[in-house]
Amino acid sequence: MWTIPNILTLGRLIAAPFVLLAFALLPRPAADAAACAIFVLAALTDWLDGALARAWGQFSALGRMLDPIADKAIVAIALAALCGAYALHWSVAAPAAVIVLRETAVAGLREHLAGALALPVTKAAKLKTAAQMTAIALLLGAGAAGAAADALQVAGAALLWIAAFLTALTGWDYFSRSLDHLRKVDQREE
Repeated sequence: MWTIPNILTLGRLIAAPFVLLAFALLPRPAADAAACAIFVLAALTDWLDGALARAWGQFSALGRMLDPIADKAIVAIALAALCGAYALHWSVAAPAAVIVLRETAVAGLREHLAGALALPVTKAAKLKTAAQMTAIALLLGAGAAGAAADALQVAGAALLWIAAFLTALTGWDYFSRSLDHLRKVDQREE
């Protein structure tokens, strides 16, 4: 059960609050640099834990459960940190709200459908996660980037909007794939 891939996933989950705590405990721009470093290292474990699990054949129920929780925790907490760091500026807060709404809705949908209908992760959803994590890393890094701050901030905000669009699109895809099942359940309950 405590394989290296699972330990990496658990590490990502444990690291998530420290992205936000960096801003609570450190002055800026040190907070930005620390939060960015923690986030980037945690985000890399998202790729690494899956690659190692596949290479070593170390798939487990614990890993399947923890991985999406860790992904959502690191993204949601980092978005909360960014909303604070950017003083709830609409360019960060609006896409952050879309992302958190979709992630919460899809988690609820998956829980409701557990055992009845599988919703496997799609390539578009993997692209969505990569866009989210890259945008967040750019925005966290912008606060510590000195002369490059403005360019990183613009690139990060633009990519966050793209990530929000992909997030909404993949959320709709999951919901639409579950509609037939939900309708059948409703018909049986009538």
